[in-house]
Amino acid sequence: MNYEASESFARQTDEQDSLGHFREKFYIPKQPDGDDVIYLTGNSLGLQPKTTRQYIEQELKDWETLGVEGHFKAKNPWMPYHEFLAEQMARVVGAKLIETVVMNSLTVNLHLLMVSFYRPTAERYKIVIEAGAFPSDQYAVGSQIKFHGFNPQDSLIELKPGENKTCLRTEDIEKTIVENVDSIALILLGGVNYYTGQVFDMKRITEIGHKIGAIVGFDLAHAAGNIELDLHKWNVDFAAWCSYKYLNSGPGGIAGCFVHERHAKSFDVPRFAGWWGHDKETRFLMNSEFVPIAGAEGWQLSNPPIFQLAALKASLDIFEEAGMKRLTEKSKKLTGYLEFLLGEIRDERISVITPADEKQRGCQLSIRVTTADKNLFKAISERGVIADWREPDVIRVAPVPLYNSFADVHKFTQILKDCLA
Repeated sequence: MNYEASESFARQTDEQDSLGHFREKFYIPKQPDGDDVIYLTGNSLGLQPKTTRQYIEQELKDWETLGVEGHFKAKNPWMPYHEFLAEQMARVVGAKLIETVVMNSLTVNLHLLMVSFYRPTAERYKIVIEAGAFPSDQYAVGSQIKFHGFNPQDSLIELKPGENKTCLRTEDIEKTIVENVDSIALILLGGVNYYTGQVFDMKRITEIGHKIGAIVGFDLAHAAGNIELDLHKWNVDFAAWCSYKYLNSGPGGIAGCFVHERHAKSFDVPRFAGWWGHDKETRFLMNSEFVPIAGAEGWQLSNPPIFQLAALKASLDIFEEAGMKRLTEKSKKLTGYLEFLLGEIRDERISVITPADEKQRGCQLSIRVTTADKNLFKAISERGVIADWREPDVIRVAPVPLYNSFADVHKFTQILKDCLA
C-alpha cells in the first residue's frame, strides 16, 4: 500500500475500508469537550462492544426470573454456556473444538498447564522464556521451578537479544535451545512480546523444541485476537491467553486455554482436578473418583462465571462477523501507516523498536523515547491520546483494526509531532 502523510489520504482510506463500520459497534471514550479520544491501547484493555450490556442483562433477567433453573431453562442455559463460545474461540486461535476451552484467568491457566506439562527430571529440568517476558509469566515459571525443588538461577534460561538489539532472532533462540539440548524440559514464550511487540515464529520454535524432546507452550495474551494463529497445525503442546485485551471481554475477563489434540486422552498426566473437568455424563453422580473429559475441557476446575462468558460472547460474535483474516489484513495496513507517519516525523528522540517486518509484529508498535522522559507521554495524554507507558522508556501504541481508523493514526502522529516540537 502506498501511503501519504495527508489528512485527506487517511479520510479517503477510511471511506474505502470494508471493516470501517465495525467501529460503530464499540463505545469510544470521550474527551471533556465531547470529542472521541484517540484510543490506542486495545493491547491493554479492549473497548466495550455496544452489545455487551444486552448480553449480560439477558443472564441477569434469567437469574431474576428462573433462579437456579437458569442452569437448564435460561435462554442460553448456564450449564453448557462455556460450550457456546468454544467454536468461535477455536477459530480465533486456529484450533480444533476439542483443543479449546474458556476458563479461569491467564496465569491460573498457565499454572494448571505446567502442572501437567512441566515434568522435570534430574537431567531435563530447565525452562526457556524471554528475558523480557511479562512479569507474571516470570513469577509463574520461577514458582513452578521452586515447587519441583529446583533453583531458578540454574533452571531458568532467559533468551536475550544480541548486543545493541531490541528483539530476538529465531536463529539465536534455536542456538540457545541446541546448546541446552539435554536439559530443557519446557519452552514457554509469549506469542507476542508485550514490551517490544515482536511476534515470535511459533511454528519454527515448536519444531525446534520438539526436535530436542521438550514441551512447547505459549502465552498468547498479546496474540489472541491480534494476529492469525494456527495452533493445531503448528503442533503447539499448550497455550493460554487472557481475553480483555484484543478480545474485548472487559477488565479481568475470563481467559482461554489450548491443549493439542494429541494430549486429549492423556488421562495419566498429572493435573489439578476440579468437578467441571469431570466427565459430563457422570458429573452429577457425585462419585469421588475423578474422570477427566477428553480434550482441553478436562483441565477445567469450577463452573465458569456466566456474566464474564456473556461479555466475551458479545465480542466473539463480532469477531465471527469480521473474520480474523480480514482483520489481520487491515491491521497490517493500519500499522504500516502508523510506521510510515512515525518515520515522517524524523526526530532522533524517538524510535520504533518493534520489527519492521510485518510478519514479526501485530498491530502494536513500541516507541522508544531515547531520553526515557515520561513528559512526552504525559503531553500526548493531555491532548486526548490514550496509549500506555512501559518502564523504562517505551510508549506502546496499538491501532486495533476492529475500532481504530486511519484518521486515528493520522491524528495521533500529528499530536506526537506537535508535542515533540
